[in-house]
Order: sequence, then C-alpha cells, then structure tokens
Amino acid sequence: MSTDTLPTRADFRFFWQTRVRYSEIDGQKVVFNAHYLTYFDCAITEFMRHLPYDYIGQVDRTGEDFHTVRSVVEYKAPARFDDVLDIGVRIGRLGRSSLTFAQAIFLADSDRLLTTGEVVWVNTDQTTGRPVSVPAELVERLTERGEV
Repeated sequence: MSTDTLPTRADFRFFWQTRVRYSEIDGQKVVFNAHYLTYFDCAITEFMRHLPYDYIGQVDRTGEDFHTVRSVVEYKAPARFDDVLDIGVRIGRLGRSSLTFAQAIFLADSDRLLTTGEVVWVNTDQTTGRPVSVPAELVERLTERGEV
C-alpha cells in the first residue's frame, strides 16, 4: 500500500467489524500495537469465508499452506477501548505464488482512517518448503468477486 495516497472506505468492498476490548489496550489506553496484526489476520479469515473459500480444506487436500512473509502496519490515529472498528480487506496484488492483502482500519460508520497495512502470503508446499502456485480455486473465487 503506497504511503503517497491514503486509502478511503471506497477502496474496499469487504469489511470485518470488531470492538476494542479492554485486554487489547495498553497503559496509554490505546490499542497495543501488536493487536493490529491480529485484527488484520481475523479480517483476512473472514474475507476468505466471504468468498467463500475453504482455506483449511485447501490445506488438508493439497498439503500446501500460506505463510506470512511480510506484514506492515502504519499507525495514523489511535484506536481506543470500546471503539468499534471496520477493517477493510482487498487484494493489493496477486502473484504466481503470493497474495498481498491491502488493509485499512476505520472507525465504524465513519471515514476516519486509523491504520493502514499490508500482509503478504506465499503459498508453500509443506513437504518441500518451496513456493507453489496460488490455488486455482482461490484465484477463481477472487476473480468471480472482482477482487483481482
């Protein structure tokens, strides 16, 4: 995700919503930085479910699994206890063996951007540890939904 142009709500078609829990805030009463990656991960899981794509079934059927190879979080404004957050997910890039998820966190029902991020997955053969192509079924689902 480019730092030159900040994303807006309109850049995302899928959102997952969550509320900031007390256990997620730090001594400054804002969300502790590591929790943003958890928010991103949960949103990706729900994005896959939305497609619908059976991620765990793919792992069981093929012996392939995605590995996170890069994650970036850019903090624009703090999220606080009891805030309701909308986490946007879209495919920023589809490579031969990789998926780049572009993500942003907005305060619910507003255009207030709190956080941007990027998570890169590489599909890997679990026996050899080598990258393999993104599953055709997943590419098909992403294409059908207009995500790529």
